[in-house]
Amino acid sequence: MYALTDAVTTSRKPCIFITGTSSGIGRACLERLLSASFAVFAAVRHKSDAEELVRVYGDRVHPVVMDLTDQDSIAAAVCQVEAQLGTEGLTGLVNCAGIGVSGPVEYIPLAELRRQFEVNVFGQMAVTQALLPLLRRVKGRIVNIGSIGNRLTIPFGGPLCASKHALAALNDALRQELYPWGIHVCLIEPASISTPAVDKLVADNELFIGTMSAKAQSRYSMIFREFTRRAAAREKGGSPPSVVAEVVLEALTATRPRTRYLCGKDARLLATLSWLLPDRLFDRLRRKLFGIPHHFGGLES
Repeated sequence: MYALTDAVTTSRKPCIFITGTSSGIGRACLERLLSASFAVFAAVRHKSDAEELVRVYGDRVHPVVMDLTDQDSIAAAVCQVEAQLGTEGLTGLVNCAGIGVSGPVEYIPLAELRRQFEVNVFGQMAVTQALLPLLRRVKGRIVNIGSIGNRLTIPFGGPLCASKHALAALNDALRQELYPWGIHVCLIEPASISTPAVDKLVADNELFIGTMSAKAQSRYSMIFREFTRRAAAREKGGSPPSVVAEVVLEALTATRPRTRYLCGKDARLLATLSWLLPDRLFDRLRRKLFGIPHHFGGLES
């Protein structure tokens, strides 16, 4: 467990717990909330990441080493936060941590599909359940980082989009269930955001192709690589993570926050198209966007 600084440093400051702060959107949220004078508990998976946070931000940040797929790790993290807070409550929880598994549904190993849900759904809910007693003390808020993918599904993005759909459904249930206690629950729906995860996507997809059978590779390797190239280009050309962080700050501080916040490049356009267009037409658009052969039955089995 990573040692926290003295509890006095968070006294009288609103305190936020953020998951996934080692990079990307989570790191951007950490920096924005620190600049807005919040006390931040920054959850990371590895001790080395916690040490790096202290080197960069000093005693302004309170690192918490936690694996959100491990109940014992979550329980230890909550004990750590409780000791830090004393009798105070938690002002907000921002669930940023997540992974992205992609590939043809026909060949995705079920273990990988389960891992996608363990992190993006079950892990987020485990952290939320564990921290709700501290949030209840001050009628804190819950902000979940979803995706435009919880409104639409892209080819080869089935696992990730499915997990985001599930998270959105649980978010909506929580929002209604916690309403009587004055706890706001918000969903952030980013579209294209440029983060280091883009490079990991390319590397992971190439590794996955290498594990596929010869038959699977003959069917999918070419179009999956083209999808990866186009998807990576779109993400690299997306908005900076700071765009999401600004929306998170609004969700945490607005007198009457929205239930959902669209943000990032093309978010509103994609949301509108997914609502307006019939499935067949929207399918055609998505296939064209990601380089999927457009002629029905045009490939040999």
